[in-house]
Amino acid sequence: MHRVTSCAVIFASLFVGGVALAQDNPSDGTATCNFDEEKQLVVQYQHVSVNLKKVASQVPFGKVWAPGSKPMTLFANTPVVVGSRNLGVGAYTLFVIPSSKQWTLIVSKSTDMTGAYDEKNDLVRVPMDSGELPTPEADLTVAFEHVASGQCNLRLDLDKFGHFAPFRLQ
Repeated sequence: MHRVTSCAVIFASLFVGGVALAQDNPSDGTATCNFDEEKQLVVQYQHVSVNLKKVASQVPFGKVWAPGSKPMTLFANTPVVVGSRNLGVGAYTLFVIPSSKQWTLIVSKSTDMTGAYDEKNDLVRVPMDSGELPTPEADLTVAFEHVASGQCNLRLDLDKFGHFAPFRLQ
């Protein structure tokens, strides 16, 4: 029991410290899903802007992409299900494979923040649902939408489309 309490205290310290550091850099963004007062997901990411007339030359369609040359970071203090995979409490990196209409979300067990991608660390690849936005977005927007009890959708908006991947409580 002491080991579980110690791990929880260490994780909470790292989580709070990481969020505090992210707020100091204006190019960093944070998206949060609160399932309840104690169960939370947080994604930290780099703000990215594109020229809407030249999106195809700025976003690597068909290739693994870490927006802003730094992977998004997922912190989970509760077990969740993403696609067909159960993710335990911990930190993960997120990459995407963009295409002109549908994107794929990659959850990696790596926590390397250099932007280096290694397929061997993939835990799951999830095709993201997509929908057309009312107006094109030049800035990558990352957010969670609380869509049902125990479910938040991670949403990535850029250019003409929003892309969604569900995260459910285990």
